[in-house]
Amino acid sequence: MNKYLVLKIKRRLSRTVHDQNIYLSLISLGVGAVVALAAVIFRDSISFFQYLFSLSTQQIYSVMGDNFSIWLVAVPPILGGLIVGFVIKYFTQKGRANGVAEVIEASAIGGGKMNMQDGLVSAFASALSIGCGASVGREGPAVQLGATLASYVGEGLKLDRNQCRILLGAGAASAIAASFNAPFAGVFFAHEVIIGHYALTAFAPVAVAAIIGTVVSRVYFGDFPAFTISSHEIESFFELPAFVILGVVCALVAIVLIRSVPLTQRLFRFLKVPIWLMPAIGGLVIGVFAIWFPEILGVGYEATNKALNEDYELSVLLTLLIMKLIATVICLGSGFVGGVFSPSLFMGAMLGGAFGIIVAWPFPELASSLGSYSITGMGAMAAAVLGAPISTTIMIFELTGDYRLTLSVLVAVVASTIITRSLHGPSYFLWMLAHRGVVLQGGHEVGALSRPNLKSLIRHDHSILNGDDSLPSLRKSLVSAANGEVFITQEGRFFGRLMISDMGKLAFDKKYDKQKTVIDLVTVTDLFVYETDTLENAVEVFSGGEDPLVAVLDAPDTKKIVGCLHERDVIRAQLTYVRQLERLREDEH
Repeated sequence: MNKYLVLKIKRRLSRTVHDQNIYLSLISLGVGAVVALAAVIFRDSISFFQYLFSLSTQQIYSVMGDNFSIWLVAVPPILGGLIVGFVIKYFTQKGRANGVAEVIEASAIGGGKMNMQDGLVSAFASALSIGCGASVGREGPAVQLGATLASYVGEGLKLDRNQCRILLGAGAASAIAASFNAPFAGVFFAHEVIIGHYALTAFAPVAVAAIIGTVVSRVYFGDFPAFTISSHEIESFFELPAFVILGVVCALVAIVLIRSVPLTQRLFRFLKVPIWLMPAIGGLVIGVFAIWFPEILGVGYEATNKALNEDYELSVLLTLLIMKLIATVICLGSGFVGGVFSPSLFMGAMLGGAFGIIVAWPFPELASSLGSYSITGMGAMAAAVLGAPISTTIMIFELTGDYRLTLSVLVAVVASTIITRSLHGPSYFLWMLAHRGVVLQGGHEVGALSRPNLKSLIRHDHSILNGDDSLPSLRKSLVSAANGEVFITQEGRFFGRLMISDMGKLAFDKKYDKQKTVIDLVTVTDLFVYETDTLENAVEVFSGGEDPLVAVLDAPDTKKIVGCLHERDVIRAQLTYVRQLERLREDEH
């Protein structure tokens, strides 16, 4: 009886451990602890580099009041830029650093796998970038570091694609929770941005990782919000339209930031200097700006805190907003490594405070405090840039510890999100991926399947005739054509196609051979695809006709035939698409 009971318990434990939710939750517990420790080391590394460059563990600009030489402000970004450029150039596989965009790409189309070496090198370059004064944030590097470590564990345990994606989100959640003492934000950020859905199968592992990340962070740093502010509330519901307008303004500034980064990258490439030297050039510009505006250096939490506590006048708020925008664009465009969340909070606080001063002029008795507008601006700006309104809103509350402004923050976040998506479209992360040719639209799974072009399906068993060729040449080509179809060109450009049925009685009657040429018989000229088209484009072309074969052209301006596309290959690819789509959607339940 005892042996039977022991055997029953063992079987029950075996089934329990192999249940996906419990199994992944146990793994996430360990991953969350490891990632949290890594996030702690990452934050301390930033302080270490700050001390190396400025002989202070505080933000670099704060030492200006101690009569430090301006060289301690202007030179560190240049030296740091040189080291960052060298590290990224020679120690990463693709010659660029990883960030949140790469985590999203790994989750959507990479099976949840990331390169360990690139992840660690990127984290080191990020700590160095922030430590030397680059105007970038620490949230992106922390997320990519956490995701990289989680990916390494998932690959080592040979987890399947869905499990790796969930574990990737768990790593990101722990990193957010440990970096910002924001467990709820970590959970929602992982679901909203990294995993791409809120399935219950993913909730427990992600939540477990965020919890352990928060515990480790609070044990080490203490249970304090990132910003120390007094309580704020909405003075009147008549202010809600003002918060809507603030959200719209934040969206416009966010769009400028998002679109300016790739433009700045192209500008630096236009300089035709070595890639490893670009961050130093950006550091030179930032160093010069910092002589007059040292607040723009680093993550800028001290300046953000001053804006929240109403320590700046209108002119200072607007000046720091513009200078931070320029500094962030230059740093990210030149090759410094870091995130955009902290700069978004900085700019949102400055813009919100300035907006609050302006709207308080006509109706001072109805206006809330400037700190209220600064907090609201932080949420609206960050939500517009990151494209994550839910997790951003929650993170603002956890960073400030003030939940009394729920209504104003939600109103502004909704307005900024709608305007950004209507006027611009993708978030900063998806925009940067799109500029590298990785287009994720309509959900992670749809983006993953619509990304490849048709090059893998192109064949070269087609026949080509010139439009001036004779009918006897056409008959001979049609007889020998493997697919019973011949493509016709005119002056090297695709003109149409001909099948034996298109010849009619001329297929056997040779009396018109000297009167007509091949081009006289062409009637179908619009059945073709370009080699850069997607599978969906090819399906649409075949659906519009009955031809089993279409020409593949290089580009609209040249229309040179580069191959052919068989309907059977497209059907097979479409069936594979549907199966993968069904499997991916099953992962979300």
